[in-house]
Amino acid sequence: MQDLISEKCFLSIIIPTYNEAETILKLIDAIRYHVPTDISAEIIIVDDNSPDGTGRLVESYTQSITNEMLGSTQTSNDKNIYRKCLVKVIHRQRRNHLISAILHGVRFSSGQNILIMKGDFSHPPEIIPRLINELNQDPNCIVIASRYIKGASIVGWPFKRLMVSMSAVRIARHSLKLRNVKDPMSDFFALPHHALKNIEFNIQDFKILLEILVKDKNLRVREIPFTFNDPHSGKSTLGSRVIFDYTKAIWQLYRYGRNSGKAIQNKQERRGLVLFLSKAARFFTVGASGLLINYVISSLLTGGTVSNLWYIHGTLVGIIFSITTNFLLNKIWTFEDRNFSFYYTLKQYGLFVAFSSLGASIQLLLVYLLVESGLSYSPSLIMAVATAAISNFILNKKWTFHEKIWK
Repeated sequence: MQDLISEKCFLSIIIPTYNEAETILKLIDAIRYHVPTDISAEIIIVDDNSPDGTGRLVESYTQSITNEMLGSTQTSNDKNIYRKCLVKVIHRQRRNHLISAILHGVRFSSGQNILIMKGDFSHPPEIIPRLINELNQDPNCIVIASRYIKGASIVGWPFKRLMVSMSAVRIARHSLKLRNVKDPMSDFFALPHHALKNIEFNIQDFKILLEILVKDKNLRVREIPFTFNDPHSGKSTLGSRVIFDYTKAIWQLYRYGRNSGKAIQNKQERRGLVLFLSKAARFFTVGASGLLINYVISSLLTGGTVSNLWYIHGTLVGIIFSITTNFLLNKIWTFEDRNFSFYYTLKQYGLFVAFSSLGASIQLLLVYLLVESGLSYSPSLIMAVATAAISNFILNKKWTFHEKIWK
């Protein structure tokens, strides 16, 4: 079988698997059915030592195909069909990172083009001809089966999981400047084999497509819609580990940047990072002081030291006072704005209050979404507070104090 797939073919379909014994053979048959007969293709299963025997099952399947091809009962036409879409299985000793499994399959592939998909039928094989057709039209493009363009849909996800996924996609698109791509976190895509040769992959814990899009600036992007059907009925895999991996990947790719090869721009970006972090540290320090001011004022007004206000009224005065001091300290110290003309300052104060209220709303919404998705309250609160604080800082930096974000 190894000799049969060593010849150069048009397409290598790489499927990483772990415990997919129930569906993998049906998927392989469906792929072979849908791959056009006028192209040569190979299906490479990269199995991470599945306890349910997925790898062994595919191994038996490939052996039966070999026997059929060498047997005398097959017609020449049948043998030709088998040769057009061969199957290979790679056994790995243990479960490892998904990206390393994909790259392992790429190393053993012989196709001019690579197609990546899942082994659980969430990626319909009938989309493969459309991916191939797009590659034929533009051999130097990456074709993404997208869940978030017109004509696409997602089946089996509850609303809260859909919202978390869409939020993660939006963060990736904007932070990594991938705004020409609607679904940069898809696991279903095809691209020319040569596009992977010059990419040094070092994001081991998340989506390989993100890394390709950031690190290969010459690939044109095409997207086609498809229906993503979750076979696990919306069971969320969201957890602290997934959130950590996602945040780490976004940060690493953000640091890499689209222009990492330009030394001057890198120097400017490093200087911009220092300035950005410096002002962010001041902003969050002011925020911490605001909490202390809020507590002191509320306690003085309700504890009898200054007055005996109802605790709700005292807390409200404390909030107003802390927001006001936060605004003034940020204006003078964080953003070094010395324009104190009445209407200008009043407008700034109104924006500051509005964005502070928006930050609180973001925090509440994220806590709800993360907790409802299965994450415990403490990490959910930390993630929500961090997201709200960062968004509050960026919004005020851009709109209240009229500074460039990266400065």
